[in-house]
Amino acid sequence: MAKQHNKPNPDDRSDNVEKLQHKVQDTIENIEEAHDTMQYASPEEKEKITEKNRRREEAISGMRSEIKDEAHDQQ
Repeated sequence: MAKQHNKPNPDDRSDNVEKLQHKVQDTIENIEEAHDTMQYASPEEKEKITEKNRRREEAISGMRSEIKDEAHDQQ
């Protein structure tokens, strides 16, 4: 059996800001969709949705901070 030489992929961060912005937008859409479904949810489901949306908001905050860092690093 031939020995494989695994080479790591090059670290290309040129589109990180764009990818992060897309993730932020997707997460915002998920929050909005979850909010819309709350009107049909049971009290327990509403609580779970509220908690998940809180975590999503925290994730958005982290992604926005990362966007700022990446944009600063690209300059």
